[in-house]
Amino acid sequence: MGSIVALIPARGGSKRIPRKNIRLFHGKPLIAYSIETAKESGLFDRIVVSTDDEEIASIAREYGAEVPFLRDSAYADDHTTATDAIEYSLCKLETAGEKIDYACTIYPTAPLLQSKYLMEGLEKLKNSDAWYAFSAASMPFPIQRTFRLTPEGRCEMFWPEHFETRSQDLEEAYQDAGQFYWERRKRGKPPFCFAPYALPVILPRWMVQDIDTLEDWERAELMYSILEDMRKR
Repeated sequence: MGSIVALIPARGGSKRIPRKNIRLFHGKPLIAYSIETAKESGLFDRIVVSTDDEEIASIAREYGAEVPFLRDSAYADDHTTATDAIEYSLCKLETAGEKIDYACTIYPTAPLLQSKYLMEGLEKLKNSDAWYAFSAASMPFPIQRTFRLTPEGRCEMFWPEHFETRSQDLEEAYQDAGQFYWERRKRGKPPFCFAPYALPVILPRWMVQDIDTLEDWERAELMYSILEDMRKR
């Protein structure tokens, strides 16, 4: 029987929001929320933070995560994809002797994540033949009605045939919520999540917020405040 591992990838070189992963969010380092939610779920044999940064490693340990190694700089630069860094980190654990049945990548920028959705994702995966289960949310508007800007700054619809289609007659679309990704550890796995071999865990839209810019950060703090107020009622 193998283990169930949470992996939180957190490199030190964030550009748009410097030191984002350990910047204080409502009084705690941002990464602390992902660590605490993983612990609260009770699902994991190990909670591992993968980082290239000593300060992030120290804060991660302070909040109860393991940092068994520092990530090689080749897997921590601006050109490394998240998928490459995650696979490198999981393989590093497996090379050291860890036998992993299920791994869950939890992003360090997910302060709105709730443990019940991690639990739902693992349950869905165990009770299916799927290879992945990941957080998702419905789009707030019909994607069929979206448009691009031309080089001249004019509008051009992606699907002009839907200009007059009623919103309620258009198929609903979903997006990656960017919070967590469960996977079965097996060789020869498919290259991406958004396919028939993956199961979405649908989150309410008001619990989903990317944190890539300072405006995103401020919005996430407001959303977190509202959620905290709701929990106290």
